[in-house]
Amino acid sequence: MRVLGIDPGIATLGYGVVEYKNNKFSPIVYGAITTDAGVDKAFRLYTLYKGLEDIIKLYRPEIVAIEELFYNKNSKTVITIGEVRGISILAAVNSGVKVYEYTPLQVKQAVVGYGRAEKQQVQQMVKVLLNLDEIPKPDDVADALAVAICHCHSNNMLERLGYGR
Repeated sequence: MRVLGIDPGIATLGYGVVEYKNNKFSPIVYGAITTDAGVDKAFRLYTLYKGLEDIIKLYRPEIVAIEELFYNKNSKTVITIGEVRGISILAAVNSGVKVYEYTPLQVKQAVVGYGRAEKQQVQQMVKVLLNLDEIPKPDDVADALAVAICHCHSNNMLERLGYGR
């Protein structure tokens, strides 16, 4: 199974494509799509959309896994992240790719085994599970890979229980 994990952000959108086969992970590609703060928000969203569309076309994931929005005291941030999530989901759906959403707690549970794990613990496990030489940077990239890993683990468990996604 090939999964594109997304950590949505307007300045930095982390992405990671992971292949999961026979209980083994292989990183295919990972990185970040960035936009400049001084640019019109509509154009920034368009840039992120087109970047994701290109990644989906090039690497052909079967699934897109995206981190769900978590509560933030800054309502402007919540709205902007919601918009980025929207264009991310739209890019997947327009490409015919199924989308799954996971909370930060679910991601931590699936990757580390503890839903309240620290960010550094998640990043270290991403490095270990993907057999990488170093933790991917920026943090958004490691987070996106963690979301992809989360989907693989979640889907694997459901298939074992006879409820394949």
